[in-house]
Amino acid sequence: MPDLHADRITNQEAHDALTWKPLRLLSFYRVILAGLLAVLFFSIPEDSGLGLRQHDLYGFTSIAYLLFSVLAGFAARLRQPGYELQAVPQVIVDIIAITVLMFASNGLASGLGILLLIAVAAGSILLPGRMAYLFAAIAAMAVIWEAVYSSLFLYIPNASGYTQAGLLGLALFATAATTNLLVRRIKDTEALARRRGIDVANLAKLNAHIVQRLQAGIIVTDHEHHVRVINQTAQKMLNLPEVENGQPLESVSPQLFARLEEWSSNPHFEQAVVPADIGDTKVLPHFTLLATAEGTGSLIFLEDSATLAKQAQQLKLASLGRLTASIAHEIRNPLGAISHATQLLDESEALHNSDQRLITIIGDHTQRVNAVVENVLQLSRPGTSTPQQIRIRPWLEQFADEFSSSGNCQLQQIRISVMPADLEVRMDPSLLHQVVWNLCQNAIRHGMQASTPFKIGMVCKPSPASLKPQLDIIDNGAGIEPDIADTIFEPFFTTRSSGTGLGLYIAREICENNQSHLDYIPSPEGGSCFRITFDSTQPQAVSTFA
Repeated sequence: MPDLHADRITNQEAHDALTWKPLRLLSFYRVILAGLLAVLFFSIPEDSGLGLRQHDLYGFTSIAYLLFSVLAGFAARLRQPGYELQAVPQVIVDIIAITVLMFASNGLASGLGILLLIAVAAGSILLPGRMAYLFAAIAAMAVIWEAVYSSLFLYIPNASGYTQAGLLGLALFATAATTNLLVRRIKDTEALARRRGIDVANLAKLNAHIVQRLQAGIIVTDHEHHVRVINQTAQKMLNLPEVENGQPLESVSPQLFARLEEWSSNPHFEQAVVPADIGDTKVLPHFTLLATAEGTGSLIFLEDSATLAKQAQQLKLASLGRLTASIAHEIRNPLGAISHATQLLDESEALHNSDQRLITIIGDHTQRVNAVVENVLQLSRPGTSTPQQIRIRPWLEQFADEFSSSGNCQLQQIRISVMPADLEVRMDPSLLHQVVWNLCQNAIRHGMQASTPFKIGMVCKPSPASLKPQLDIIDNGAGIEPDIADTIFEPFFTTRSSGTGLGLYIAREICENNQSHLDYIPSPEGGSCFRITFDSTQPQAVSTFA
């Protein structure tokens, strides 16, 4: 979001740079000018040439002009009254005071008329546009009045006075026009620079926002390997707290700093082929030189190797899914023919008893192959889901009644624990039913032991870290061997000769398609725990049941 307060401050500063600051500079110049004119007159009156025509008039005007300059300086500093109420009278007073001093000092011959050019130029800067030409007109009329008054009323012969006055008037208008044009161009340039500055600031904010939201970790270091930019993904990958700007990279992550040093000594060495054990994850660092005003810095990209491996696995599984779906579709026709032929043979009265066993074997394996084909086709044609808010406790109680009534187990063997009791999860109820049913059947197949009574635990509570609900399906069996725990979700992996190896894979895919995640959590107390973490949060400690 844009910083409105900062924008207001910037606009105020830009306005002051074109108004009050020039007015204060003009006040400072006026004090110096009036002070010099007064000091030169009273210290060396004969040699300065000032006040030759009207000595008393020059002295009174110079003192009054100095006092006015001081008061105008205080008013400009206090900004009271308003800007235009100060600028217009001050410029007009400058023109009148300089004209009177010029008249008292032998007119245009005194050389004080050149100060009118500065006064008109200052007025054109303070109030450009029509006011600039008004100041030039007032100054030109004052010069012409001085020449006419000197010639007609003081009887001072000066044949070239009118010509000099006319030339000075033209110079005053030329000064106003030139200054007005320059001020206008300066304002346009400043406005363009201000717009470009706003655009640059917005682009900087946009870039910072994009960098912070990138899935890849980004770290920018200067020529001294101090951190200048680090995004949230990099902090999460490196398991870092808030990193201060300018903190040395060596103190932030010594392992990453060592990798950067290795790359600096040999930039042609490709670091990405060697995962770096940094923080709690394996990170693949990529380094790029980055030119800065102080020297050459570094741009570091960090990628989670587990994420890359998962993406590669997803691509391979997608290709495998398309291939197996095509094969499964082609298998269904001959498989149907085999099943139909088996049924016809089974109905034959001339079939010997010894052949009946073979027909049973054919029928069983035909059904098994058909189950595999159905599962593969289900994966290739996933249905649409309709997520809903589910009150998980009544849903689990209804599920337990249905599961026990189907003959899988007794209702007393299922323990349900929900904390808090009104906890809700968001998922398609039918798909959640399919996943939980699959997990409970797996618990029955692999969790029964002769030594202890079989139990299934269903524990649902918020995650301690993310506060997102997670559902644990726990049995008290022998558990899963650690050497195969990482492969149980792979397609077609099974430890039973009659299994298809697609149950857990399909269950995980259903969860992933519903913004949830299915994990196997090893339990130190024995047994197996499969956790459905809604909204794809990471698994935490294993839940237990009494």
